Amino acid sequence: MQVLRSVCPYDCPDTCGLLIYVENGRVVKIQGDPEHPFTRGKLCAKMGHYEKTVYSPYRLKTPLLRSGPKGSGKFTPISWEDALDRIKLSWHEIIAKYTAEAILPYSYAGTLGLVQRNAGHAFFYSLGASRLDRTICSPAKGYGWNAVMGETMAPHTNEILQSDLIILWGIHALATNIHIMQDIAAAKKQGAKVWLIDTYTTTTAKTADKVFIVRPGTDGALALGMMHVIARENLANLDFIRRFVQGYDELNLTVLPSYPPERVSEITDVPTPIIEEMARQYAAAHAPFIRLGSGLSRYGNGAMTVRTITCLPALVGAWNKPGGGLLADISTSSAFNTKLITHEEFQEGTTRIINMNKLGQALNELTKPPLMSLYVYHSNPVAVAPDQNQVLRGLARNDLFTVVHERFMTDTAKYADIVLPATASLEHSDIYRAYGHYTVQRAYPIIPPIGQAKSNWDVFSLLASAMGIKKSFFSQSADNLIDSILGENSPWLKNTNIQPLFAGRPLELPLATDYKTRFKTPSAKIEILNPKEDCPLPKYTKPHSDDAAFWLINSPDARLLNSSFNERTDLTATNKMVLQMNPGDADTLGLMNSQLILAFNKRGEVIFTLKITDKIPPGVVVTEGIWGLEHGPGNRSVNALTSQRLTDKGNGSTFYDVKVNVKPLVKENRYAKK
Repeated sequence: MQVLRSVCPYDCPDTCGLLIYVENGRVVKIQGDPEHPFTRGKLCAKMGHYEKTVYSPYRLKTPLLRSGPKGSGKFTPISWEDALDRIKLSWHEIIAKYTAEAILPYSYAGTLGLVQRNAGHAFFYSLGASRLDRTICSPAKGYGWNAVMGETMAPHTNEILQSDLIILWGIHALATNIHIMQDIAAAKKQGAKVWLIDTYTTTTAKTADKVFIVRPGTDGALALGMMHVIARENLANLDFIRRFVQGYDELNLTVLPSYPPERVSEITDVPTPIIEEMARQYAAAHAPFIRLGSGLSRYGNGAMTVRTITCLPALVGAWNKPGGGLLADISTSSAFNTKLITHEEFQEGTTRIINMNKLGQALNELTKPPLMSLYVYHSNPVAVAPDQNQVLRGLARNDLFTVVHERFMTDTAKYADIVLPATASLEHSDIYRAYGHYTVQRAYPIIPPIGQAKSNWDVFSLLASAMGIKKSFFSQSADNLIDSILGENSPWLKNTNIQPLFAGRPLELPLATDYKTRFKTPSAKIEILNPKEDCPLPKYTKPHSDDAAFWLINSPDARLLNSSFNERTDLTATNKMVLQMNPGDADTLGLMNSQLILAFNKRGEVIFTLKITDKIPPGVVVTEGIWGLEHGPGNRSVNALTSQRLTDKGNGSTFYDVKVNVKPLVKENRYAKK
């Protein structure tokens, strides 16, 4: 039996190291790699049996041509040659009539590998297609961090081990960042306290010493209330502020007086004495550490919320203390030159940019030219894009030529004209960096592709040839491309031995001893006051919200990752499409546990099974996971309720900034399964 190394490819900050056990050419077992500096041998339930995804009976193994109405899922197998010829013919006709801007690629983070994730960029630049603004996850979070900290390095996760107060703010870590919990558990054994700040009591709460529930979209106000108390009671670290902070005096004089804890309590639903005690304990902590989630950035005020919370450590000098600071996401983008993959210079002229959160609007409303073709790879927009009804309406257009490159017959693939079978991560080469730690790793193919599956890189090379794009770039293999990336040492890696990467082993990027206090901003200080911003100082701004009764939170489900793993019956057999509600709200509406209910707003209606629980605060309803349409009691899923509106900065999604009404299901409802 062989034991080979690989990497989890999914959209998760942990990017786990894997040990793959292969016998007679078949993967028989998967374990975590104990030599990985961050994940240290532990895997989530999904990846613990990743072989069930790789060898799933639902894998697509041949190209398919639609043989029934769009959405019916009826297809006929065809050859790769036929599929490529049909794509070439359709695209040439579209380009001749509408120009190449009538073609749009749609992809995001079905894989985090640098080559396979970005494989289409150079092709679509060469083609002259419309460009996709890939902002569906958390660009507002990055914007908020950068407004205060610029390009400053995020703290290493091992800082947690030296912290005495760890705040999990808006992060369901047991579902989305499980390996950080190993460090938190170790810190707790050393006496550290753990707080959870969230919109409902997630299962992560069981690891916390204190849980604070805030009204959705008001986290920024809570941070301002804490800062008000810190300033009022002279708890700020003025020595650190004088040396390293720009704008504290302006914040204290012009902003904080408007956020006394009494007012903040009215905004957040957190009692005034609790806000005051939170501020005092945070200021008194020797090295407070905040792990900031992404969900709180998915409101209309998301960037400002993150910006405001990011100011908190500056007031108490946390950055100057081992174990202190704030971790939003870790950027390792400068470790490798990704321009060697993307080649934006292949684009002649300037083409339009379409925000991926507005796909429904683009498919139905764009003109000059209209969108006439959609190419989807490592994404599933029917499930994950907002305003699902508009997306479905657009995909149902008979004049829209849609190609989907996928491993499974997803809800999006059912609307394709041509479906191309895709490889799983164990079947192709790639190199991975993470956004939750500083480890990078290369991965080689473990097994041959299943059936006729091809990788993103291989398909775009074939498409380039079919479309007459004569660039030698597309003639190389994925391994050739990775070798060229590793052969060009970035400043970060110039004094680092990168040979472990060629052996497929994890490599932790080096950090300078003073990296936490090298503030990479224009002023070389933490910029509470940022003169380049429309609003130079942070303040509380309201989220969008809607005219409905309940805030809807779509939280992660530990069994799924976005819409991935819907194919795994061992994970998805029970407890799906559930809407959780507070007992008092259910009693007011006359609802019973386990009954079918309808959540609705002006964008759509979705049927759920009701779960009544006191873990949900009044005025909030929660559903967990992004489920395929076949898993629900109706024919719509949660994103039929979400909006195409964008965040205040960063053009991000506002998935959590949505309200719904709830009522008992009426059987003749138009979205009920017949």
